[in-house]
Amino acid sequence: MTRFVMQALGVNHVRANFLRGHYWRTYGTTLAGLMREHDVDPAPYLEEVHDITFDTLDPDPHLAALISGLPGRKIVYTNGTAPYAAQVLKARGLEAAFDALYGVEHADFAPKPERAAFEAVFARDGTDTRTAAMFEDDVRNLTEPHAMGMRTVHVAPEPFKADHIHHHTDDLGSFLARLT
Repeated sequence: MTRFVMQALGVNHVRANFLRGHYWRTYGTTLAGLMREHDVDPAPYLEEVHDITFDTLDPDPHLAALISGLPGRKIVYTNGTAPYAAQVLKARGLEAAFDALYGVEHADFAPKPERAAFEAVFARDGTDTRTAAMFEDDVRNLTEPHAMGMRTVHVAPEPFKADHIHHHTDDLGSFLARLT
């Protein structure tokens, strides 16, 4: 990401790294900041930052079974692209556990945590937020789903106390096993 910012904006590494973090904090993603402040085309950015290897990811059949065993539709919604997320799911052996996959492109490049992004994806999927749960590693991305009536689960090493977080886990598999 920093390299892309350097090239797109013609700035040095220190400035690019600062802007990368600033845009993420301010807009939810580095891409959103680049688009809003510099009218950057999202396609080259998304292609470059998602051109990575998945060799370090291992399949997790136990997690796949736990997710598959949950009631209702299971979707992935990411600030990355749907093709990128599909590669991650395939590398982890989780692709069959989900019914649908949505990327930032499905929200017209509006990122989580923007309410409009969630509304676009949930409308497209037909998600009834009153009967759904959102699992997320970034606490900012749980605020709007909570406001929309969803149960929220923060998945991260350290808990974060906030009214918009119903549950926290540092081990998704153990959390899901307790549900089923």
